[in-house]
Amino acid sequence: MLRRFSTNVAVFSIFLDALLVALSLHLSILLRELANPLPFVRDLPRQEIPLVLNVIFPLLWVLVLLVFNIYDGRKNIRVVDEFGSLMLASGMASVASAGILYFTFRDISRFQFGLFALLAFLILLSWRAIFRLTVYRKHARRVELRKVLILGAGSAGKRIGEQIKRGNMYGLSVVGYLDDDTSKHNGTVLGDLNKARELVRSQPVDDVVVALPMSAHQRLTQIIAELHDLPVRVWVIPDYFSLTLHKAGVFDFAGIPMLDLRAPALDEYQRMVKRAFDLVVCVMVLPFVLPLMGIIAVLIKLDSPGPVIFRQQRVGENGRLFTMLKFRTMVSNAELLQKQVERKDENGNRILKQQNDPRVTRIGKFLRQTSMDELPQLFNVLDNSMSLVGPRPEMPDFVDEYQPWQRKRFAVPQGITGWWQVNGRSDRPMHLNTEDDLYYVQHYSIWLDLQILARTVWAVLRRKGAY
Repeated sequence: MLRRFSTNVAVFSIFLDALLVALSLHLSILLRELANPLPFVRDLPRQEIPLVLNVIFPLLWVLVLLVFNIYDGRKNIRVVDEFGSLMLASGMASVASAGILYFTFRDISRFQFGLFALLAFLILLSWRAIFRLTVYRKHARRVELRKVLILGAGSAGKRIGEQIKRGNMYGLSVVGYLDDDTSKHNGTVLGDLNKARELVRSQPVDDVVVALPMSAHQRLTQIIAELHDLPVRVWVIPDYFSLTLHKAGVFDFAGIPMLDLRAPALDEYQRMVKRAFDLVVCVMVLPFVLPLMGIIAVLIKLDSPGPVIFRQQRVGENGRLFTMLKFRTMVSNAELLQKQVERKDENGNRILKQQNDPRVTRIGKFLRQTSMDELPQLFNVLDNSMSLVGPRPEMPDFVDEYQPWQRKRFAVPQGITGWWQVNGRSDRPMHLNTEDDLYYVQHYSIWLDLQILARTVWAVLRRKGAY
């Protein structure tokens, strides 16, 4: 659908990447020679790259980039997705290249190889950044845009039209809408659906998007038949998408392509990276955190009677219930006293947290302000019931009161910290601000996780909104 993601662009990218990897090899020779005077670099004579590596390395890098879907433009529409995948692929290609050198040409300088790997990544990243900027500017000037005709001026049709107008990266332009409802006819709604074939033949239309309700199934069949012999691509937005919790996908089921209304929000690759990231961080952090947790446990015991760990049932990914762990910050019978502090806002929504809650213990107040009461949830992350970053797990009784759209927040693993926490914490009750969680679900990337973790440190240091 998008020109800049055509087969020609993909093939051009493959050949250009191979050429630039070979160029990086030769640039590394020059830079290594220039680096000899540096005090931390061993003074070595010029090291030429064997001819065979000028063939093997470009092929290897292109193969790894193919495995990481770098050349599949539809999976890399967002710049963060493409650049993130390129970074991971370049790292993997560098490791594979180092392995080849280890078993073959071991006399090549490690510093020179490091220069090559860094140069290759930066050059591959740079040309893609320049290309994206060029395409973006061209689309911003409304040059070489694909013309889109939208059939259906309802909520689905308007939504896709607004999305096209907002995103210059897509290279699309809306010609107008067609709808059988005459009350919608205005400057953008050009007439009823009977004019579809006539409009496509008389105007430069490249794509037709059908956004009709389920009740118009027969009409949909008729329209597709009318457009079948015309040189346009026809895209269908079925009204079934209103029934999905996050997104839908087409998958093979018993040999038949079917629409999965509960397709996971994260694909297998994203889930694998997120899980690996969680495990690596937990394994690195726990040796330093465990002594601190021991001290906290002793302080809780000395401060008030009751268990050290507070266990509470929460709702996790896809609605699964699990037991969330926290350090106890309240008196042992706090849940029995909940009605004494629970209040309702002006809209009738229940508010459980409040400043100066009489149930909170002395050490509990400090633990809440510093978020150290959440440390036991690292064990929830290890057993895969939670993630480091994600929507905050909610209590089942609040979930029972959710509107259908709010349940989309459970489409990803629930986390210790998340977009909601770094944008207000207790100052903004979680069950009343699920838009923050939906933003995270819709914009998920490992880079967003890293950004949230960095902002979490700042939010904790400021102690703002925690009580």
